[in-house]
Amino acid sequence: MLFVLCGAIFLEGIDVAMLNVALPSIRADLGMSTGELQWVMSAYVVGYGGFMLLGGRAADLFGRRRMFLLWLTVFLLFSGLGGFAEDGNTLIVARFVTGVAAAFMTPAGLSIITTGFAEGPQRDRALLVYSGTAAGGFSIGLVVGGLLTSADWRWVFFAPVVLSFLILVAALALIPKSERPDRTGQRVDVLGALTVTGAIVLLVFAVERAAHTGVGQTLGTLAAGFALLIVFVLTERRAAAPLVRLGIFRSGPLVRANLAALLFSGGFFGFQFIAVLYLQELRGWSTVQTSLALLVIGIDAALSPTLTPRLVNRFGNARVIFGGLVLAVLSYALFLPVGDDWTYAAMFPSLITLGLAFSLAYGPLTIVATEGIDEEEQGLAGGLLYTSFQFGAALGLSTVTAVNVAATAEGGSAKALLDGYHAALLVPLIAAALAALISAFGLRDRPGATADDAQRTAPVAAEGAAESAETAEAAR
Repeated sequence: MLFVLCGAIFLEGIDVAMLNVALPSIRADLGMSTGELQWVMSAYVVGYGGFMLLGGRAADLFGRRRMFLLWLTVFLLFSGLGGFAEDGNTLIVARFVTGVAAAFMTPAGLSIITTGFAEGPQRDRALLVYSGTAAGGFSIGLVVGGLLTSADWRWVFFAPVVLSFLILVAALALIPKSERPDRTGQRVDVLGALTVTGAIVLLVFAVERAAHTGVGQTLGTLAAGFALLIVFVLTERRAAAPLVRLGIFRSGPLVRANLAALLFSGGFFGFQFIAVLYLQELRGWSTVQTSLALLVIGIDAALSPTLTPRLVNRFGNARVIFGGLVLAVLSYALFLPVGDDWTYAAMFPSLITLGLAFSLAYGPLTIVATEGIDEEEQGLAGGLLYTSFQFGAALGLSTVTAVNVAATAEGGSAKALLDGYHAALLVPLIAAALAALISAFGLRDRPGATADDAQRTAPVAAEGAAESAETAEAAR
């Protein structure tokens, strides 16, 4: 089961990474403007971030396996449609629906893990393997995308179709069936679903377009998004069966994990965006050279299931998360003075430190965000976390783009480009520092969750063994 679910999250990671590399070729072939090309990425983020909460709740209400299989099929079909697209509008629609499919598929897969493995060391191990696979998909996608694009950019869409089909066949055989959820008295909160989805779509839309539209339009979109968010909160307070039970936010670890995930994701994606621009625009590196240069960040794919579990067992999730975020701050600080003649050896310490930071922060954040949450709300907890990651990515990309554009002088000289990069690199540095500050409040939590769990469950296990012995004696 874990193998199948890791394949699905690997698919989502590799799909996004390959498309990043293929964008210039897509624009050249379809004759898209810069604004239209930006929407090839933005449509996916809007669909993913906008429908994530609804997807998480749907998994809890209608069955996790059912939702996973259904939306994996939709992902397969519309990824293929993107490969056959002959114009920009078709491609944008295909990417939007693919993002919506991922918004339903991903929290369903995560909640299958969190309900299929007992809370404690076993679940933690599974989640760390799962998060490491997601990171590996993104890293490998950078290289595979470059190779496929060199042949034809359409293979960037056809390759996920083949992988999706294999995962779907394996999922039908390996993910166990479960009883249909009891929805007695749990009506679908239609108004809550519409308002929160509309609010998140508008907020993500405003953030994504902030660097490309006027201030008035951006503020108007943000105001509309916040207005819908207020309506959503009021609706949930009165609903008999709310889409999002507001009491879930009383969990301090869950709130800290989501805020830290939002900021960490924003810094991580913003940094990679600027690094790609620096390597390709200023240094003139090819797509494949850039992909190989950033591949070292993918070290987290190896460290997440190996090193991170040991550190979590010894120091606890809160301390490992804090350490990872401090390393992220160090990574961005090391890259901040980048020059127009830096060798790869000069960039390497920053890149490998970022890979280590990701391996320490991402998996434990997933654990903390779902730990202690009732089984019937695991889909919701997963939806909240991935919403934070996606909204953080949109926020980080838009902010670094806006700062970069504002700080780059006209003329396009090497110095002007470098000044813009230096200013934009402050954004991920500040975001990581804020995430570290927020996570520091969790250091007061118990340091050894695994050890505590073992101590807490030992008396229960002993009692169960005693009862079994008495039963056996009575039978004799």
